[in-house]
Amino acid sequence: MPRPTAAQLAYGSCTVIFSTLAMLLLSQTSSGLGIALITLSALALGLLVAVTVPLPKPAPSAAAPTPTPVPVPVPLREERVPVAASSEPVREPAGP
Repeated sequence: MPRPTAAQLAYGSCTVIFSTLAMLLLSQTSSGLGIALITLSALALGLLVAVTVPLPKPAPSAAAPTPTPVPVPVPLREERVPVAASSEPVREPAGP
């Protein structure tokens, strides 16, 4: 498992502290069970926030080879040579 980054630790810790204070002040609970339930829910919320913080993208290493583009063959242009008119007439057989 990778180690958490500084941003993950900071966001998770701030979430735990502020959500615990907010829930304790809003609920006005004084029982031990209520305080424990609020504390556990704040820890779960802080863990969720710390896990969902986006991780930095790794920098591309200089040793990695860059892919070379594959050359695409270009079709040759066909040159049309005009046919010289022949001096002999073309004779076709007559129809049936």
